[in-house]
Amino acid sequence: MYLEGVILVEWIDWGDGWQISKLCYGVLPMGPLQKDLGPERGAELLLDAFQRGINFIDTAQSYRTYDHIRGALEQWNGRVYIATKSGATTREDMKRAVEEAREALDRECLDIFHLHAARVDVDVFDQRRGAYEYLQECREEGVVGRIGISTHSAPVVRRAAEEEGIDVVYPLINMTGLGILGGDRREMELAIEACADAGKRLYAMKVFGGGNLLGDRSAALDYVLSLKGMDVVSIGMLHENELTVNLGLLENSEIDPEIWEGTAGGESKRLHILRLCTGCETCIEHCPSGALSVHDGQCEVDRDRCILCGYCAPHCPEFAIRMV
Repeated sequence: MYLEGVILVEWIDWGDGWQISKLCYGVLPMGPLQKDLGPERGAELLLDAFQRGINFIDTAQSYRTYDHIRGALEQWNGRVYIATKSGATTREDMKRAVEEAREALDRECLDIFHLHAARVDVDVFDQRRGAYEYLQECREEGVVGRIGISTHSAPVVRRAAEEEGIDVVYPLINMTGLGILGGDRREMELAIEACADAGKRLYAMKVFGGGNLLGDRSAALDYVLSLKGMDVVSIGMLHENELTVNLGLLENSEIDPEIWEGTAGGESKRLHILRLCTGCETCIEHCPSGALSVHDGQCEVDRDRCILCGYCAPHCPEFAIRMV
């Protein structure tokens, strides 16, 4: 709907007084893993989003965007829900991750804290038992509001439905199944439905397949929101016009044709491997989509599988990976 020329997004009741905007602002693209807009520009974009009704942000320890978020929060008096994540496996490392987030964001309580487990298998809750148990202690003490898991894996989503300690599930899902691990789109759909039936709160990542599905945004968004329990979507945005379009799609509002066409390709980006690459295969271990391989001593990118997440780049010892 429109109010004084500004599109306001619907808020969803997540219980316990939580009113979450239907559109979650994913901040990964604005950080140094991708576009590297800088904290000041990132804060400007987030503040604009707050003013248009968005009150939910998704970030992570590895995204290095806490300064972007804090810069916006310092200029805003309204309630903003923040979900962050850590790949910590031990109690000690998770404790450091929680304290880092609390200090950087100036928050006594972190609303949602995920186990960051993009490509970890179903034994994630055993592999990261210490970290998981520490988050449960934090929830009991009021340091963390809800515990979640962020994953690209259909089997992990299915397992999360059975895990009493998990409150929120953040799965990868899109209409082509791009990036789903451990199964196909249908298996992820069924796993998401199981989570909804178990009372878990859900929001979706990679709705547009990392930008690969921007040519059919309406259908892509409608598909994800048709899934049981999936009434919130997280989308990364790098410009105010992208925010305008996504809000317009969600609220069935009129969208300026020029803005629509101007954002049809999004902020163009590709994963590039520089000649500095030595073929060490370190990046392969950190690619959640299986899009990287080494041939003749050089890393190569499968463009059909790459979801442009940028998770591989910070692990390259030669700094040979660029998202531009």
